[in-house]
Amino acid sequence: MAIRPCFSTTLLFRPSSVWLAKPRLNFGRSPRGYLSVPTTKSGRSYGSLRSKLPHKSWDSHMHVVEPRYPVVANAAYEPTPHTIRDAIEFESSLGIENLVLVQPSIYGHDNSCLLDALRHLGPSRGRGVVVIDPANANIKTLREWHALGVRGVRVNFRSSGKVPSHDELRQILAEQARVIRPLGWMVQVHTSMSVIPLLEELIPQLGVKVCIDHFGGPELRNLMREQGEAFDPYSLREFSSLISLLKAGRTYVKISAPYRLSKDKGYQDLEMMIREFFKQAPNRVLYATDWPHTRFSDIDIKPFTEMCLRACGSQAVAERVFRLNAEELMDCSLKG
Repeated sequence: MAIRPCFSTTLLFRPSSVWLAKPRLNFGRSPRGYLSVPTTKSGRSYGSLRSKLPHKSWDSHMHVVEPRYPVVANAAYEPTPHTIRDAIEFESSLGIENLVLVQPSIYGHDNSCLLDALRHLGPSRGRGVVVIDPANANIKTLREWHALGVRGVRVNFRSSGKVPSHDELRQILAEQARVIRPLGWMVQVHTSMSVIPLLEELIPQLGVKVCIDHFGGPELRNLMREQGEAFDPYSLREFSSLISLLKAGRTYVKISAPYRLSKDKGYQDLEMMIREFFKQAPNRVLYATDWPHTRFSDIDIKPFTEMCLRACGSQAVAERVFRLNAEELMDCSLKG
């Protein structure tokens, strides 16, 4: 049976008043009606990282969940509400102004929640990555989404836990690329690192840019090392293929969701990967939070963000990782 990208999802929301709670911050509106950066009662934006992150930084991967949009049946997890207002408040605590909303698996092909959030953000601050069925895609609809800020489609193999064959991967990516190529969108791939060598072969044939989620999906949680032994990213067989893809110029990788990949205190193993990414292809790396960290609790992403900043080593690299690379990939020169 052919493997299809997984669009997992869950039970309907339990009644909850959390998402209805009055926001702790005051959300302004721009002259065009879009939500603006929240402020405290003193009128000042808050966040301990604000002075450190590059101006107009992007969170290149986060999700919004609104109770009024039904999730699909048999979801992999039961979501809790995380609205666009919650998202803006969270991002402001980091000093981040711009958001890339990624369609979560719980909504399947129904991108209504994401599109509504983009309408609230406005195209100067928001970009979106949707999930589509290429067989039923309508170019007129996609162009309308483009005007809202959509710049990519997501293919999610990781949630199913299955590894596609060479032929299955080629067919799925080719179908997605065929639909989005006229729009200049990219394909975002969520998969395990074992698939990277296949991507290295197939991506040059697609004619579109590709972004790989979450460090390329390395399996680090059960990796055995001697105490005090430094982690060598090239000990992962597929890491060289990932570096080759990045250096080839049409592929990007997100440094995001460290808690899904590593149990290393301080993510020292992932830091070694980050430093090699920055050394080999600083123009192809994007920072992201993966907020609201679904299926994980009590995640504080600030230490990871600080670590990413330190690893940059220079303001020029930080500008690339936190702003310029996202702007180039997401076509952010065409704002408003």
